Amino acid sequence: MVNLRIPGPIPVNDDILEAMGTPMINHRGAEFKEILYRTTDRLKKVFSTRNDVYIITGSGTSAMEAAVVNTLSPGDKAINATVGVFGNRFGIISERYGVDLVSLEFPFGSDVDLDILRNCLNANPDAKAVMVTHNETSTGVTNNLEAIASVVKKEYDKLILVDGISSVCSLPLETDEWELDVVATASQKGWMLPPGLAFISFSERAWEAHSQSNMPRFYLDMAEYKRYYEIGQPPFTPSVSCMFALDLALQQIIDEGMGSIFERHASIGRYTRDGITKLGLRIFPVSDSIASNTCTAVTVPEGLDGSKLMSKMREDHQVVLAGGQASLNGKIFRLGHMGTTKESDIQEALDALEIVLPEIGFRGT
Repeated sequence: MVNLRIPGPIPVNDDILEAMGTPMINHRGAEFKEILYRTTDRLKKVFSTRNDVYIITGSGTSAMEAAVVNTLSPGDKAINATVGVFGNRFGIISERYGVDLVSLEFPFGSDVDLDILRNCLNANPDAKAVMVTHNETSTGVTNNLEAIASVVKKEYDKLILVDGISSVCSLPLETDEWELDVVATASQKGWMLPPGLAFISFSERAWEAHSQSNMPRFYLDMAEYKRYYEIGQPPFTPSVSCMFALDLALQQIIDEGMGSIFERHASIGRYTRDGITKLGLRIFPVSDSIASNTCTAVTVPEGLDGSKLMSKMREDHQVVLAGGQASLNGKIFRLGHMGTTKESDIQEALDALEIVLPEIGFRGT
């Protein structure tokens, strides 16, 4: 059996897959209305918010795009504080829609420097919003979102748009307490679900921005989601099968409790990093204090072929790792440990690495 150790999509438990086989229902009928309201109420608990939360049939990127097109207008200035490939994506989306983008890029492997962020905000007082990725799976780094939000909201009173795709339901995130205006996430990460759904929270401040925004939008117009939610329907045909799975997964999440879920991810993150270090490998982030508990990025040792490493892991041991992206291609590999990942899943990958590394020339440090 394949051990899928990429940072999404994650392995999905059999009961969730079985729920997806539930016969179809009318997505404009009373039965779907019950599921929609029940799952939305539970999503708010996971987001830790009283704000509006909506379910989009789409990828996490659809929720990131929704964050931009519902709060900004062409010509608005926005700062994108990015530490990796997915942070960069926020900027790309914004530029495609005509946002006046200030790209605040930090070296891959590092996190957002608050003083540099302050300097950027001081230099751009007309910026309307700051965009940031909470957990950057391309580099295995978790930003201190609470501290970033404090700077953006309390010191500068700007909108904050958050890519929480690989953090919500895995890492602590307090939407209301931290005054996060928009938070985007997706089902194939810590939610224990297959791809297909995105979730987005929307604050009152975000709605104010929406009323001023003249960005073109149709499928991702949050006003349509709000209007239809009030009558218990989705604005467009949803992935009904994924909704059945979401309903079951959220019940399991609420039953376990968010504190337990956060600790479980912290524990498996430590276990993975400790195991990698024992093999003589180096974690890619510059400090263990910013290393992600949902995805561990590992530096490929000098002289080794990263693609060969991953090929042998997959072909000889049925362990599927993720490679590096963009400038990190061939320089790092990544292990995902979201959802219900067990120590035995990680140990299997570590045992395979212990065999494969010497086979491709690794002699230890």
